[in-house]
Amino acid sequence: MTESTDTAQASTSSAPSDPRTSLMKAVALAGRTLAAIRPEQYDSATPCPEYDVRALSNHLVSVLRRVAVVGAGGEFFSVPHFAEDVADGDWAVAWDAAAGDVDAVWSDPAVLDLQVSLPWGSFTGSAMALSYTTEFTLHTWDLATATGQSPEWDPEVLAGPLATMRQTVPAQPRGNPVPFGPVVEVPEDAPDIDKVVGWHGRRP
Repeated sequence: MTESTDTAQASTSSAPSDPRTSLMKAVALAGRTLAAIRPEQYDSATPCPEYDVRALSNHLVSVLRRVAVVGAGGEFFSVPHFAEDVADGDWAVAWDAAAGDVDAVWSDPAVLDLQVSLPWGSFTGSAMALSYTTEFTLHTWDLATATGQSPEWDPEVLAGPLATMRQTVPAQPRGNPVPFGPVVEVPEDAPDIDKVVGWHGRRP
């Protein structure tokens, strides 16, 4: 998954009233997952076909930096797609620094009503927070799956993606420009994380 029009157009009508809490929980879990990656896993494939573990880790750091920059009114493209300044194995340190920036920017409730500019349009800060909660959750699952980790998934973090994913990422069409494969059906009683990743084309 990459940042896209579909994930950014998240309606917050059924999502948590203040999506910042879920966003920061998703950020914290992603950071713990990055910190547990071992050197021999850097070249491992992930369920996100565009990235191996190294590339996905670099991308995630850039995405987090972008959340801080755009939330503060900065330009989306001022942050590169990959954090190429971060050395192998230093992702968790870079993540903690970027998370501090995100917390500083997003601690102001006014950011929820801010109109943020993304390449595919203008959205509220609330919609942006929900969108990136979904992205961090998916990529945390990608990294965890690739590196043999079993994170504890917070129901509050998954509530927003579950409530909005069918609206923001329809079952059809999939493929370019929608950056997901076909829906992977899961049982009705499957864990919430399986429902989220299955809807976004991952096989739990």
